[in-house]
Amino acid sequence: MTTTTSRPAEPAPARTPLGHPRPARQELTVRTSPLPADTLLALSRRGLLEAEAASHPVDRYAAAHLAALRSAAAVLACRARPATGPGRRSRPTSAWVLLTAVAPELGEWADFFAAGADKRAAAEAGVPSAVTAREADDLLRDATTFLAVVETSLGQVHQPLLATS
Repeated sequence: MTTTTSRPAEPAPARTPLGHPRPARQELTVRTSPLPADTLLALSRRGLLEAEAASHPVDRYAAAHLAALRSAAAVLACRARPATGPGRRSRPTSAWVLLTAVAPELGEWADFFAAGADKRAAAEAGVPSAVTAREADDLLRDATTFLAVVETSLGQVHQPLLATS
């Protein structure tokens, strides 16, 4: 005689206010070596200098946003890595979502920069009306502040950027 058992139905995934499925939480584990963070922070600093030197707002915005993304990646390199094993997600997850998971104190920054991702994509695509000069300048200032916050949170001494002429 064969018997079958049925599994209980899985709950429906949570939805965002726009009706999109919420990303599942990844299990994260602490990483002990901060070496990759040093490289990412250096790349972030270089990106901010490139943004500062850019003559077009779209180039300045895209470079500043990428620099902020590299700062976020430095935090992820120090504090966490995706869990391995059977429960591991195979879908890519936004660095901003992961940043909020491993560093909740940076959640507002993550939300701020995530909101600018579409503008960055348009700027990288070369859409001249994607951002104004003011938006590019504001994002450069915010990305510079974010770098200082990240460096401090990682126990590094922040030094202001010095433009190379």
